[in-house]
Amino acid sequence: MLQSISETIFGTTSPSSPQSTNVNMSPRKRAQQAQAQQPQQSESPAKSPGSSGVRAGELTSTGITSTGFSGLSRTYFGQTSNKLAETAEAKVLENLRNEAKIKDAAIAALTAKIDRLEDEKRSAQYTSKVERRHHPISTMSNLINDKGRQKVKVGTRGSLLTQNILEALTEAKKSDAQNIADKFLKVFQNPVNYITYLQSDTFAAELIQVCNAVSELLDKEPRCLFMQSPVYVFGDIHGNLEDLHFFADNIWKLGMDLTAGQFLFLGDYVDRGMSCLECVAYLFGLKVLYPHKIKLLRGNHETRDVNGWEEHYADKSFLFQCKDRFGADRGEQVWEECNQTFDRLPLAAIIDHEIFCIHGGIPRPIREQSHQPTEVQAIMALPSVVSIMPPYEYESEWMKQVATDCIWSDPASEEMESRLDATGFGNSPRGGGAVCFGSTAIDNFLEANNLSYIIRAHEAHAHGVSISKGARVFTVFSTSKDHRQGERAMAGCILVDCDQIQVINRSHKYKNKYVHRRTSVAVENLTSDQLEERRRLGLVRFSLAMDEMDRRRGRDSDNDDNEDESNDSGEGDAAESSSSSNKNHKPKF
Repeated sequence: MLQSISETIFGTTSPSSPQSTNVNMSPRKRAQQAQAQQPQQSESPAKSPGSSGVRAGELTSTGITSTGFSGLSRTYFGQTSNKLAETAEAKVLENLRNEAKIKDAAIAALTAKIDRLEDEKRSAQYTSKVERRHHPISTMSNLINDKGRQKVKVGTRGSLLTQNILEALTEAKKSDAQNIADKFLKVFQNPVNYITYLQSDTFAAELIQVCNAVSELLDKEPRCLFMQSPVYVFGDIHGNLEDLHFFADNIWKLGMDLTAGQFLFLGDYVDRGMSCLECVAYLFGLKVLYPHKIKLLRGNHETRDVNGWEEHYADKSFLFQCKDRFGADRGEQVWEECNQTFDRLPLAAIIDHEIFCIHGGIPRPIREQSHQPTEVQAIMALPSVVSIMPPYEYESEWMKQVATDCIWSDPASEEMESRLDATGFGNSPRGGGAVCFGSTAIDNFLEANNLSYIIRAHEAHAHGVSISKGARVFTVFSTSKDHRQGERAMAGCILVDCDQIQVINRSHKYKNKYVHRRTSVAVENLTSDQLEERRRLGLVRFSLAMDEMDRRRGRDSDNDDNEDESNDSGEGDAAESSSSSNKNHKPKF
């Protein structure tokens, strides 16, 4: 029995056994032979119960032969190996899936963080535009009637507590400068009633006081203002009280304090017109009363070299009008005090981080070895007080270049575009070192500063507002007089609203509600002294005043001639010559 088991386990039989030949066979041969012999072995006679050996048929019938065992062993270990490999692959796949889940979670977290940062950015932008402000209650209401408006006490229909609270509130006490500013606004409404005051030393002293108050306000403003729409933008005024009155009658009819939005003036308030002092007094008065509503920029005529050029502008020079009104010494003092305030005016403004506003145009880039700021950064870096023309001693070359370009430059004409340098700048036809800027300079400026449009003044035209350079540059001119643009010239302004830019022009047919009427009917009943006073104040056109005076001289001359003819004195020719001489004695424009 042991021998049979041993033979079964170790696959060895007696030499006479047919299976002895299986030892040297390949596993495949042995398996085939075993399958061929299995039916024959199963039919062999069974051993007797007393036999100690095990029949070969019993072992082979179970398939456990030396050859079969070896095959089963190999099959078992092969299957185990395959299962191990499959398990390893499954673990690798599971690990990859876990890693993918982790990375997906990280991507989701980063996406959420980006969304949060974008929300915070939008919130910050919104917050920067809409500030939380304190709004004290006014106890006075504005009563509007045909004569204007007046302040009356607010009526209450609430509880006794509400009434007590309102009675406890007091209106802020106005400063001396604010009280003077109120007077300036009244003078502006009807200057004919204040002719004596406008030529007095009191007006000179009060204008100086208001200039000092405006200077204190301007010292706190940056060189480039940042404003939020809606904003009304005005160009050159040039001492034209009539067109300024048109805007007051139609844009801020109820007053700037009762009109929504802000008001931006781009400079050139003096020279060329005959009411420079009145325009400055009115605008400075508004600045004192409503410093957050009105913003004043600087133009090239807010410099001493220009507004003191009497030889060129004659009686339309700001300096001439100051001296003519108050005397040489007092007039020069008023002129200098106004220029001290002009030195502090900002040079530029940006509306809604999109629209760049300036008097002349964009400045040339500042090139330094260590750092090259953008044009807006260069403007912001200017001192709070600059004279420009002539400069103060501390004004460096780059400061003079930036400031001069801001108040003097113009867009280049189409003919000049080909003569500009690589940066898009070139010499201006104005001369005197002024520059002009072309499409390349505009492209570079708008891209570098993330802006879309430029609104400027500085150039006279009859359209009020004109658009050029691919609808990216607006030129606004707010006076229709004194620039040889013809009788059909318009005065314009621009409204930068929340969602669009709109143009507002004064038609040449507009019947101004201004109190002084510039017609012969309005002046024919005035004495010569009254006519001269109104002419000096700009209340009557210079040409109209001269024509009326000439008409009167001609009438007087005719009377003299009639007398001479009746008396035959022969003095008529001398009188006519004198009249002709007076007629041609006119200040230069």
